[in-house]
Amino acid sequence: MHSNAIAPIPLGDARYPAALAAISDPPPMLWTKGQPDSLHGPMVAVVGSRAASPYALEVARRLGRDLAHRQITVVSGMARGVDSAAHLGALDADGVTIAVFGCGVDVIYPREHAERAARIAEPGALVSEFPPGAAPWPACFPQRHRIISGLSLAVVIVEAAEKSGSLITARHALDQGREVLAVPGNILGGRNTGAHALLRDGAKIVESADDILEEIHLGMHDGIRESGFGIHGADESKLAKRASQDPVLLHMTLGESYDLDELSNECGMDRIKLLQRLLELELGGAVRRVEGGRFVRFRGPC
Repeated sequence: MHSNAIAPIPLGDARYPAALAAISDPPPMLWTKGQPDSLHGPMVAVVGSRAASPYALEVARRLGRDLAHRQITVVSGMARGVDSAAHLGALDADGVTIAVFGCGVDVIYPREHAERAARIAEPGALVSEFPPGAAPWPACFPQRHRIISGLSLAVVIVEAAEKSGSLITARHALDQGREVLAVPGNILGGRNTGAHALLRDGAKIVESADDILEEIHLGMHDGIRESGFGIHGADESKLAKRASQDPVLLHMTLGESYDLDELSNECGMDRIKLLQRLLELELGGAVRRVEGGRFVRFRGPC
């Protein structure tokens, strides 16, 4: 699809992101501009202060770049400051990034980010629950926070004051069963009191992209580096053996479709962990998503 095309994706459509469909209040319609296929695969949100310090901007850009290098899609809100820096980092690495709008996807806000939005939409997508032409009213922006977290396996807070909107995203993430992580910062001036409060409450400290991958178990022992994704010329018998031992694939009959709740009951696995594993299996070619947000196992690598 051309990056200028706007596509509506209704809830229940196979193109609708499974992670977002799993939250308690998913948008009934998701408007996208760019590449709808970019909404599938492991995503991590990087958000923070609009009036960010130079330190926070550098950290956000570095995290965005390093996550993209590891084939993780970076999600943010394209606001000034940390959000924008995270998007830029992913673009620096020729990676994929998703910008969630609080207005129509054809209404660029802030206006100075028009060129950046166009760059994001080439490999990634601009996303909103608001229809084309919808104005950026202040009341709309808090709603988009649940979408940022809902798309993601984890939310990373890079510099947030006590009443920062990023903390709303963190609260949604906790309600949705996502991981919440935070970057420690300067204790002077109050710029990062919100993020430090999250750390005191148990959020994991982030110093590098590897800290994030370790927390969501991607790229580690059973993550995408050891899944079929990226394996070339691997011995088919080994792949078949691994598929037969996978705790999710063991409960899926070839050709039959399963919804998330049904499969969660079958596997005895938490829905969020199950969704994470299904995303890995989809990347590895062992599972496909079909209409209604259901998953089908087929004869492919693991």
